[in-house]
Amino acid sequence: MNTSAITQVVTEELRQWIVAQAQAGCMPEDVVKAMVASGWHEDVAVEALEQTLREHLQALQAGTGVSPPLRPGQAEAGVAQAAAAVPEPDLQEGATVILADGHPVQVLMSLRLPRVVLFGGLLTGDECDALIALARPRLARSETVDTSTGGTEVNTSRTSDGMFFGRGETPLIDRIERRIAALVNWPVESGEGLQILRYRPGAQYEPHHDYFDPAKPGTPRILERGGQRVGTLVMYLNTPARGGDTVFPSAGLGIGPVRGGAVFFSYDRPHASTLTLHGGAPVLSGEKWVATKWLREQSFD
Repeated sequence: MNTSAITQVVTEELRQWIVAQAQAGCMPEDVVKAMVASGWHEDVAVEALEQTLREHLQALQAGTGVSPPLRPGQAEAGVAQAAAAVPEPDLQEGATVILADGHPVQVLMSLRLPRVVLFGGLLTGDECDALIALARPRLARSETVDTSTGGTEVNTSRTSDGMFFGRGETPLIDRIERRIAALVNWPVESGEGLQILRYRPGAQYEPHHDYFDPAKPGTPRILERGGQRVGTLVMYLNTPARGGDTVFPSAGLGIGPVRGGAVFFSYDRPHASTLTLHGGAPVLSGEKWVATKWLREQSFD
């Protein structure tokens, strides 16, 4: 392997996903192809696959029944727990347009597993420009939630700049949040504040899950505010020149960012079986701006 060219970090979530694919009967070459399609270097993908499955086999032979990256009982608990209610757009009778708080939104694609819906025209061009202008002076290096402590940290897997708006902070934010609530049938009060992210050339967000790992010691503290995350809406504020797809490795799905469009996905339990492992592929040319809304089980304050 040419290690000097490799900077990608194999996360615990990726290892969990690899084990889940193997248990589902996926061929190794298909798993590698899915990882490469989502932005992973092929040699990193091959090594991660081989090492993860080797450790998993060793654990099985040792009688633990689960590989080291998974905590004992974590996978079984995630599958066995009852499915939570989740946000869901009203797509009955094959709707191609949804009127969300008076604003028409196009339905471009819908998948059941993973539960993914692609929207067009969720935001207007003026709204996209206004969000970027409001966010730009407040950008800082993006952080991720640290489920070991319940706090946040800078993570090498996420190389964007970002900021959060308070819920309802401006009339524009309030209007967009009410539109989102109507679109996915979920209360405004159960949404986190809108996050704006900027990805420069080369920036990416490696595959991860948005729910909080129940096995991590910091998760109970995080869940005190609104419970688990159950849905995500990623809105594209511009169209990059090249790259920056939103990728779902377990589904072999890549969605190109188009200004004003959005991708929605939900997860009814905090487990890899939801197939919602996703990431932001590297931006190859230009910048990518997105607005993200995470949705919680309960009121978030």
